[in-house]
Amino acid sequence: METTEQLAKELKKIEKWEKSQKGLFFWEKLLRLPFAALDKVTPRFIHEKIEKLLDEVAKYIDNGGQYLANTSATLEKASKRLKEKDLTLTDIQQLSIQEMDELANAFVEARQKNAKIQGATTGIGGIFTLAIDVPFVLGLTLKTLQEVAVSYGYDPTKQEERVFMVKCMQFLSSDIVGKRAILEELSEGKREQSLSQLQGWREVFTTYRDNWGWKKLFQMIPIAGMIFGAYVNKQAIGDIGEIGTMLYRKRRILERLEQEKNLQES
Repeated sequence: METTEQLAKELKKIEKWEKSQKGLFFWEKLLRLPFAALDKVTPRFIHEKIEKLLDEVAKYIDNGGQYLANTSATLEKASKRLKEKDLTLTDIQQLSIQEMDELANAFVEARQKNAKIQGATTGIGGIFTLAIDVPFVLGLTLKTLQEVAVSYGYDPTKQEERVFMVKCMQFLSSDIVGKRAILEELSEGKREQSLSQLQGWREVFTTYRDNWGWKKLFQMIPIAGMIFGAYVNKQAIGDIGEIGTMLYRKRRILERLEQEKNLQES
Protein backbone atom coordinates (compact mmCIF):
# COMPACT_ATOMS: atom_id res chain seq x y z
CA MET A 1 0.00 0.00 0.00
CA GLU A 2 1.12 3.55 -0.70
CA THR A 3 1.84 6.11 1.98
CA THR A 4 -0.46 9.08 2.53
CA GLU A 5 2.10 11.33 0.85
CA GLN A 6 2.28 9.08 -2.21
CA LEU A 7 -1.50 8.94 -2.51
CA ALA A 8 -1.74 12.73 -2.19
CA LYS A 9 0.85 13.09 -4.95
CA GLU A 10 -1.11 10.77 -7.24
CA LEU A 11 -4.31 12.66 -6.48
CA LYS A 12 -2.67 15.92 -7.58
CA LYS A 13 -1.79 14.32 -10.92
CA ILE A 14 -5.44 13.44 -11.46
CA GLU A 15 -6.57 16.93 -10.47
CA LYS A 16 -4.09 18.35 -12.98
CA TRP A 17 -5.59 16.07 -15.64
CA GLU A 18 -9.10 17.25 -14.72
CA LYS A 19 -8.08 20.87 -15.20
CA SER A 20 -6.62 20.03 -18.60
CA GLN A 21 -9.96 18.76 -19.88
CA LYS A 22 -11.51 21.22 -22.27
CA GLY A 23 -14.98 21.56 -23.72
CA LEU A 24 -15.79 21.18 -27.39
CA PHE A 25 -14.65 24.08 -29.54
CA PHE A 26 -17.22 25.92 -31.62
CA TRP A 27 -15.87 24.48 -34.85
CA GLU A 28 -16.27 20.95 -33.50
CA LYS A 29 -19.91 21.62 -32.72
CA LEU A 30 -20.33 23.13 -36.17
CA LEU A 31 -18.84 20.07 -37.80
CA ARG A 32 -21.50 17.89 -36.19
CA LEU A 33 -24.08 19.43 -38.52
CA PRO A 34 -23.25 17.20 -41.53
CA PHE A 35 -24.04 14.17 -39.38
CA ALA A 36 -27.44 15.66 -38.52
CA ALA A 37 -28.05 16.00 -42.27
CA LEU A 38 -26.91 12.41 -42.75
CA ASP A 39 -29.63 11.29 -40.34
CA LYS A 40 -32.28 12.75 -42.64
CA VAL A 41 -31.20 10.68 -45.64
CA THR A 42 -30.49 7.48 -43.73
CA PRO A 43 -33.05 4.76 -44.59
CA ARG A 44 -35.81 4.26 -42.02
CA PHE A 45 -34.94 0.63 -41.33
CA ILE A 46 -31.47 1.68 -40.17
CA HIS A 47 -32.97 4.23 -37.78
CA GLU A 48 -35.28 1.52 -36.43
CA LYS A 49 -32.37 -0.86 -35.93
CA ILE A 50 -30.36 1.75 -34.03
CA GLU A 51 -33.40 2.62 -31.92
CA LYS A 52 -33.86 -1.04 -31.02
CA LEU A 53 -30.22 -1.36 -30.06
CA LEU A 54 -30.53 1.83 -28.03
CA ASP A 55 -33.43 0.34 -26.05
CA GLU A 56 -31.33 -2.75 -25.34
CA VAL A 57 -28.36 -0.69 -24.17
CA ALA A 58 -30.67 1.39 -21.98
CA LYS A 59 -31.58 -1.76 -20.07
CA TYR A 60 -27.94 -1.94 -19.03
CA ILE A 61 -28.55 0.73 -16.39
CA ASP A 62 -31.42 -1.25 -14.91
CA ASN A 63 -30.16 -4.83 -14.91
CA GLY A 64 -27.01 -5.07 -16.98
CA GLY A 65 -28.62 -6.81 -19.92
CA GLN A 66 -26.52 -8.23 -22.73
CA TYR A 67 -23.86 -5.58 -22.25
CA LEU A 68 -22.97 -6.76 -18.76
CA ALA A 69 -19.43 -8.10 -18.91
CA ASN A 70 -18.51 -11.44 -17.37
CA THR A 71 -16.78 -10.38 -14.15
CA SER A 72 -15.38 -13.87 -13.54
CA ALA A 73 -13.78 -13.87 -16.99
CA THR A 74 -12.38 -10.39 -16.38
CA LEU A 75 -10.88 -11.52 -13.07
CA GLU A 76 -9.37 -14.53 -14.83
CA LYS A 77 -7.71 -12.23 -17.36
CA ALA A 78 -6.46 -10.07 -14.50
CA SER A 79 -4.99 -13.13 -12.79
CA LYS A 80 -3.07 -14.08 -15.94
CA ARG A 81 -1.88 -10.52 -16.45
CA LEU A 82 -0.56 -10.23 -12.89
CA LYS A 83 0.57 -13.88 -12.80
CA GLU A 84 -1.56 -14.54 -9.74
CA LYS A 85 -3.96 -17.39 -9.09
CA ASP A 86 -7.74 -16.92 -8.78
CA LEU A 87 -7.82 -13.21 -8.00
CA THR A 88 -11.01 -11.79 -6.47
CA LEU A 89 -12.21 -8.20 -6.34
CA THR A 90 -11.06 -8.10 -2.72
CA ASP A 91 -7.57 -9.17 -3.82
CA ILE A 92 -7.47 -6.45 -6.47
CA GLN A 93 -8.49 -3.85 -3.90
CA GLN A 94 -5.23 -4.63 -2.09
CA LEU A 95 -3.02 -4.00 -5.13
CA SER A 96 -0.90 -0.89 -5.46
CA ILE A 97 -2.26 1.96 -7.57
CA GLN A 98 0.50 1.30 -10.09
CA GLU A 99 -0.56 -2.34 -10.48
CA MET A 100 -4.17 -1.24 -10.91
CA ASP A 101 -3.08 1.26 -13.58
CA GLU A 102 -1.16 -1.40 -15.48
CA LEU A 103 -4.14 -3.74 -15.38
CA ALA A 104 -6.56 -1.08 -16.60
CA ASN A 105 -4.23 -0.01 -19.41
CA ALA A 106 -3.90 -3.63 -20.58
CA PHE A 107 -7.68 -4.00 -20.78
CA VAL A 108 -8.08 -0.71 -22.66
CA GLU A 109 -5.38 -1.63 -25.18
CA ALA A 110 -7.03 -4.99 -25.86
CA ARG A 111 -10.41 -3.33 -26.43
CA GLN A 112 -8.79 -0.76 -28.73
CA LYS A 113 -7.57 -3.57 -30.95
CA ASN A 114 -11.11 -4.98 -31.15
CA ALA A 115 -12.52 -1.54 -31.96
CA LYS A 116 -9.90 -0.99 -34.65
CA ILE A 117 -10.81 -4.25 -36.38
CA GLN A 118 -14.52 -3.42 -36.14
CA GLY A 119 -13.98 0.04 -37.61
CA ALA A 120 -11.97 -1.34 -40.52
CA THR A 121 -14.60 -3.99 -41.20
CA THR A 122 -17.58 -1.63 -41.19
CA GLY A 123 -15.62 0.91 -43.21
CA ILE A 124 -15.87 -1.41 -46.21
CA GLY A 125 -19.62 -0.96 -46.58
CA GLY A 126 -20.04 2.79 -46.18
CA ILE A 127 -23.23 4.32 -44.75
CA PHE A 128 -25.12 1.09 -44.07
CA THR A 129 -22.42 -0.52 -41.96
CA LEU A 130 -21.64 2.85 -40.33
CA ALA A 131 -25.14 2.86 -38.83
CA ILE A 132 -24.36 -0.49 -37.23
CA ASP A 133 -20.87 0.49 -36.12
CA VAL A 134 -21.93 3.25 -33.70
CA PRO A 135 -24.12 1.03 -31.44
CA PHE A 136 -21.48 -1.69 -31.59
CA VAL A 137 -18.74 0.61 -30.33
CA LEU A 138 -21.04 1.95 -27.63
CA GLY A 139 -21.40 -1.61 -26.40
CA LEU A 140 -17.63 -2.04 -26.58
CA THR A 141 -17.29 1.20 -24.61
CA LEU A 142 -19.39 -0.24 -21.79
CA LYS A 143 -17.33 -3.44 -21.73
CA THR A 144 -14.15 -1.35 -21.54
CA LEU A 145 -15.45 0.67 -18.61
CA GLN A 146 -16.50 -2.48 -16.78
CA GLU A 147 -13.03 -3.95 -17.13
CA VAL A 148 -11.52 -0.70 -15.88
CA ALA A 149 -13.87 -0.86 -12.89
CA VAL A 150 -12.64 -4.37 -12.06
CA SER A 151 -9.04 -3.17 -12.41
CA TYR A 152 -9.61 -0.84 -9.47
CA GLY A 153 -11.56 -3.38 -7.42
CA TYR A 154 -15.11 -2.24 -8.16
CA ASP A 155 -17.98 -4.58 -8.99
CA PRO A 156 -19.57 -3.72 -12.38
CA THR A 157 -22.60 -5.88 -11.60
CA LYS A 158 -23.77 -3.25 -9.11
CA GLN A 159 -26.14 -0.62 -10.45
CA GLU A 160 -24.10 2.11 -8.77
CA GLU A 161 -21.17 1.26 -11.02
CA ARG A 162 -23.30 1.14 -14.16
CA VAL A 163 -24.53 4.65 -13.38
CA PHE A 164 -20.94 5.74 -12.76
CA MET A 165 -19.97 4.43 -16.21
CA VAL A 166 -22.73 6.44 -17.87
CA LYS A 167 -21.33 9.48 -16.06
CA CYS A 168 -17.93 8.69 -17.55
CA MET A 169 -19.50 8.72 -21.01
CA GLN A 170 -21.29 11.97 -20.26
CA PHE A 171 -17.97 13.45 -19.19
CA LEU A 172 -16.40 12.57 -22.53
CA SER A 173 -19.18 14.23 -24.53
CA SER A 174 -19.77 17.29 -22.30
CA ASP A 175 -18.48 20.83 -22.66
CA ILE A 176 -16.29 22.34 -19.93
CA VAL A 177 -19.29 23.39 -17.82
CA GLY A 178 -20.75 19.90 -18.03
CA LYS A 179 -17.41 18.30 -17.14
CA ARG A 180 -17.12 20.44 -14.03
CA ALA A 181 -20.66 19.56 -12.97
CA ILE A 182 -20.01 15.83 -13.39
CA LEU A 183 -16.71 15.99 -11.49
CA GLU A 184 -18.45 17.84 -8.66
CA GLU A 185 -21.28 15.33 -8.62
CA LEU A 186 -18.93 12.35 -8.53
CA SER A 187 -16.72 13.95 -5.89
CA GLU A 188 -19.71 14.47 -3.64
CA GLY A 189 -20.74 10.86 -4.11
CA LYS A 190 -24.10 11.72 -5.65
CA ARG A 191 -24.29 8.66 -7.89
CA GLU A 192 -28.02 8.20 -8.31
CA GLN A 193 -29.23 4.65 -8.80
CA SER A 194 -32.79 5.36 -9.96
CA LEU A 195 -34.46 4.33 -13.18
CA SER A 196 -34.54 8.00 -14.15
CA GLN A 197 -30.97 7.42 -15.34
CA LEU A 198 -32.45 5.59 -18.34
CA GLN A 199 -33.51 8.91 -19.84
CA GLY A 200 -30.04 10.21 -19.15
CA TRP A 201 -28.65 7.28 -21.12
CA ARG A 202 -30.63 8.27 -24.20
CA GLU A 203 -29.18 11.76 -23.97
CA VAL A 204 -25.69 10.29 -23.65
CA PHE A 205 -26.24 8.17 -26.74
CA THR A 206 -27.39 11.11 -28.85
CA THR A 207 -24.51 13.36 -27.77
CA TYR A 208 -21.99 10.55 -28.04
CA ARG A 209 -23.15 9.64 -31.54
CA ASP A 210 -23.18 13.25 -32.75
CA ASN A 211 -19.74 13.79 -31.26
CA TRP A 212 -18.43 11.03 -33.53
CA GLY A 213 -20.49 12.07 -36.50
CA TRP A 214 -18.18 14.50 -38.25
CA LYS A 215 -15.17 12.32 -37.48
CA LYS A 216 -16.82 9.29 -39.09
CA LEU A 217 -18.11 10.98 -42.23
CA PHE A 218 -15.06 9.75 -44.13
CA GLN A 219 -15.92 6.22 -43.06
CA MET A 220 -18.93 6.47 -45.38
CA ILE A 221 -16.57 6.12 -48.34
CA PRO A 222 -16.46 2.39 -49.17
CA ILE A 223 -13.05 0.74 -48.87
CA ALA A 224 -11.24 4.01 -47.96
CA GLY A 225 -13.52 4.11 -44.93
CA MET A 226 -11.58 1.15 -43.53
CA ILE A 227 -8.68 3.41 -42.61
CA PHE A 228 -10.81 6.14 -41.05
CA GLY A 229 -13.07 3.65 -39.29
CA ALA A 230 -10.16 1.81 -37.72
CA TYR A 231 -8.56 5.02 -36.48
CA VAL A 232 -11.70 6.67 -35.10
CA ASN A 233 -12.87 3.54 -33.29
CA LYS A 234 -9.47 2.96 -31.71
CA GLN A 235 -9.34 6.61 -30.61
CA ALA A 236 -12.87 6.46 -29.18
CA ILE A 237 -12.06 3.51 -26.94
CA GLY A 238 -8.75 5.11 -25.97
CA ASP A 239 -10.54 8.31 -24.92
CA ILE A 240 -13.19 6.58 -22.81
CA GLY A 241 -10.53 4.27 -21.37
CA GLU A 242 -8.50 7.27 -20.21
CA ILE A 243 -11.52 8.91 -18.59
CA GLY A 244 -12.66 5.69 -16.91
CA THR A 245 -9.15 5.03 -15.64
CA MET A 246 -8.72 8.52 -14.23
CA LEU A 247 -12.12 8.68 -12.52
CA TYR A 248 -11.96 5.17 -11.05
CA ARG A 249 -8.36 5.79 -10.04
CA LYS A 250 -9.44 8.94 -8.23
CA ARG A 251 -12.15 7.06 -6.35
CA ARG A 252 -9.71 4.41 -5.17
CA ILE A 253 -7.13 6.98 -4.07
CA LEU A 254 -9.72 9.03 -2.16
CA GLU A 255 -10.98 5.90 -0.42
CA ARG A 256 -7.46 4.97 0.63
CA LEU A 257 -6.80 8.46 1.92
CA GLU A 258 -10.00 8.24 3.94
CA GLN A 259 -8.91 4.87 5.34
CA GLU A 260 -5.53 6.35 6.31
CA LYS A 261 -7.28 9.24 8.00
CA ASN A 262 -9.54 6.93 10.00
CA LEU A 263 -6.59 4.81 11.11
CA GLN A 264 -4.73 7.86 12.34
CA GLU A 265 -7.76 9.07 14.28
CA SER A 266 -8.48 5.70 15.89
